[in-house]
Amino acid sequence: MSDRLAGKKALVTGAAQGIGKAIARRLAADGAEVVIGDINVEGANAVAASIGGKARAFALDVSDPASVKALFSELDKSGGIDILVNNASIVPFVAWDDVDLDHWRKIIDVNLTGAFLVSRAATDQMRAANKPGRVISISSNTFFAGTPNMAAYVAAKGGVIGLTRALATELGKYNITANAVTPGLIESDGVKTSPHNEAFGFVEMLQAMPGKGQPEHIADVVAFLASDDARWITGQTVNVDAGMVRH
Repeated sequence: MSDRLAGKKALVTGAAQGIGKAIARRLAADGAEVVIGDINVEGANAVAASIGGKARAFALDVSDPASVKALFSELDKSGGIDILVNNASIVPFVAWDDVDLDHWRKIIDVNLTGAFLVSRAATDQMRAANKPGRVISISSNTFFAGTPNMAAYVAAKGGVIGLTRALATELGKYNITANAVTPGLIESDGVKTSPHNEAFGFVEMLQAMPGKGQPEHIADVVAFLASDDARWITGQTVNVDAGMVRH
């Protein structure tokens, strides 16, 4: 599409399908060398192959410190990354009365602690290389809406917004920006096979514009935030949900 990310290397977590896959493809189309990290190695390899060029795939469990460390050791050999997209996520459908501690910990570990672990490694690497960087984290508009059957997820995604604001404050002096994107309901691979797929009709009634959200709608915004066009934007949360939540 353009060359505005030429010469940049981007890591997209959870990019074996859905929103992450669309983000990886868009960043590559804008000239970035893309690294796909996912626990689904077969899916990650397929996405890298479909992108072609220098795209690479690695096994990554964002909730496992050893897995994160191993990936960044590999990335360090080729100069590290310039752009991090924290996308890896588990999207549950569990009523509050059924939320136990094991479920809570699993959702928090992947959706929030995972963002911390990867951001920790990425920003340390960026600063060691003394180069500017971008941290873009995928949160969710469920944080604003308090969506039912997703208590742990809503809490984790709210934490991602808080982490984003803190990173922006701490890392601005290194010319590293941190922003969050909050998608609405998106017709992704995961959603289409979950109970959330039944909610599109209701959600569309709440939107300012008709239609179903697509992964590419999120990818377009991430590509902007990753580019120099967004160099003066940090600590922000960009809501991308056709106006379902207006704030």
